[in-house]
Amino acid sequence: MILIGMYDSPYVRRVAISLSLLGMTFEHRDWSVGKDAAKIREFHPQGRVPVLVLDDDEALTESALIIDWLDRLPGHEHQLLPANDPQRRDALKLIALAVGALDKGIMLVYERIFRPVELHHAPWLKRCRAQSEASLAELERICRERADREWLVGDAISQADIMLACAATYLRDAVPIDLAAFPALQARVDGYEALPTFKQFYVPFDAPTPN
Repeated sequence: MILIGMYDSPYVRRVAISLSLLGMTFEHRDWSVGKDAAKIREFHPQGRVPVLVLDDDEALTESALIIDWLDRLPGHEHQLLPANDPQRRDALKLIALAVGALDKGIMLVYERIFRPVELHHAPWLKRCRAQSEASLAELERICRERADREWLVGDAISQADIMLACAATYLRDAVPIDLAAFPALQARVDGYEALPTFKQFYVPFDAPTPN
């Protein structure tokens, strides 16, 4: 298998961590959606990442699809998404909160990188930040409630833990959002980021130079 995309993308990183935790080996193509867009479009028509190219050359695009495919593979010691409700529904709700916070943060990053300052729309930026921080506040509440648990859902690491770490670390690095305002969340994320697999696939966010 080949994973396409840079690890400073939280979605590429999510897939890489998941593959590693499942004991699956893969090649990595460290391609940028900017300078390597033409190469990426050979596998994804929009030139987006992540892309996971399977051994039969089928290309899976979008992290949610890739994660779903991984989750259905047989032979793993445990699934990274609980199979049954209510744990599965709980994990999906946490993932949705993390993705919601992340996507609004990405909008803020794109606005800063690609739009001239004089064209910034302050009310829109304020709204995006407020929505991102509202999701983080809810995740903070949940992290406080579950502070005595090693993992957010069940007795093993799940996609809820992975997505929380990938989203929060990106928001901290790229927007940036100060996670000190969310101490229980920050403590949990710091714990995840200290794990070898998370360290292995961490690359600090480096904003591209606007064209």
